[in-house]
Amino acid sequence: MKNLVWIGLALVALGLAGFFVPRIAFTERETVIDAGPIQVEAERERSIPVPDVAAGMAVVAGLVLVVVGTRRKG
Repeated sequence: MKNLVWIGLALVALGLAGFFVPRIAFTERETVIDAGPIQVEAERERSIPVPDVAAGMAVVAGLVLVVVGTRRKG
């Protein structure tokens, strides 16, 4: 398979995952106090929402790349 097909399949997979996972959560560490030998860190949980429009656009773009990659000669 060509590179466009692989990229298209990855976009389709990510787009479909975006429909099933409404937000991406991660934990961020940040230094609150840094006074010489004393350091205090805090962990914050943050999340990024995945819009349905972005997931749909990724699926459509991936399908276009798969079609173009399979029809392209060379």
